[in-house]
Amino acid sequence: MTEILCQWLNQELKVSQTVNPKSFAKAFSNGYLIGEVLHKFDLQNDFSEFSESRVSSAKLNNFSRLEPTLHLLGVQFDQKVANNIMTEKPGAATKLVYELYTALQKKKKSGLIGVEMHTLQPLPNTRLQNTKSEALGDQRLSRRRQNEIMAKIQAAIIQIPKPASNRTLKALEAQKMMKKKKETEDVAKEIKKFEELLKKDLQAKDSASKASLDAAGQTTADLLNTYSDDEYIKKIQKRLEEDAFAREQREKRRRRLLMDQLIAHEAQEEAYREEQLINRLMRQSQQERRIAVQLMHVRHEKEVLWQNRIFREKQYEERRLKEFQDALDREAVNVPSLKTFLRLLLTLFCQVKVNKVVGVCRQSPNGSSFSCGL
Repeated sequence: MTEILCQWLNQELKVSQTVNPKSFAKAFSNGYLIGEVLHKFDLQNDFSEFSESRVSSAKLNNFSRLEPTLHLLGVQFDQKVANNIMTEKPGAATKLVYELYTALQKKKKSGLIGVEMHTLQPLPNTRLQNTKSEALGDQRLSRRRQNEIMAKIQAAIIQIPKPASNRTLKALEAQKMMKKKKETEDVAKEIKKFEELLKKDLQAKDSASKASLDAAGQTTADLLNTYSDDEYIKKIQKRLEEDAFAREQREKRRRRLLMDQLIAHEAQEEAYREEQLINRLMRQSQQERRIAVQLMHVRHEKEVLWQNRIFREKQYEERRLKEFQDALDREAVNVPSLKTFLRLLLTLFCQVKVNKVVGVCRQSPNGSSFSCGL
């Protein structure tokens, strides 16, 4: 398919650059030849602004101008396809040129070539224009950001609710003022009531103090009038003597009470000491008793052990004697049996010897007694 496209480009269209199947992707990587092909069919009027350079800005310029024409022809073209062609991805340029070839052939057959196609040409795509503007500079980006910020500000301003009318504000202010006036009046009334109560209390206290002072003055005057000076002095002396006597009696009672408490405390301590001594002696006696009991138990255990040892020794001695007697009895029984056994052995030996001698005599040829070995 690549060879067919190369023949179409080189022979029929006679493009400015010779296209080979090996350098097909590189030849179409900047988009200049695609623009030239469209210019051959009178579909790219701004071909003079195309650039043969392989710089990224030139590539963006060429493909941004190609996009509306390719969309007009019905060729599938977007930013991804443009990126694949610019990066010389294998098969991307071949696919695009083949789709362009089929679309041009269809339009040629239908007769929509040239001016008729320009009437149907849509507006350029915004995406490639944005990429071109980004490559050219940051001015449009800054403007766009400013526009977005202004739009947000305007939206925020629009979303703010409208303020209330002047009538409602005045009514609210009047209500607030009325509430404040009522509160101030209530506070003033409470303060007046509190002040009146304080005044009443002060008057009552003053009257009570005056009455008490008057009563004290009257009592002193009565006392001065009723008693003379001598009687008053005698009465004071008598009271002082009574107070002194009462003080002495109190001191005596206190001393007596202290002595009684001291004696009781000493007696209690003495009783406590005696009790402690008795308890100690009792503990000692109990310990001595325990020790004596333990000694008795030890002695008893010792005697029991000694008796058991003696009894065991007696048993061992009796057993040894019995075993010795049994051994003697067994030996006495076995002696005659040994004698009979020896006699039997001797007789058997003699018989065997005689049998041998008889056999030797029978085997000799002359039968003499000397040859028989007697």
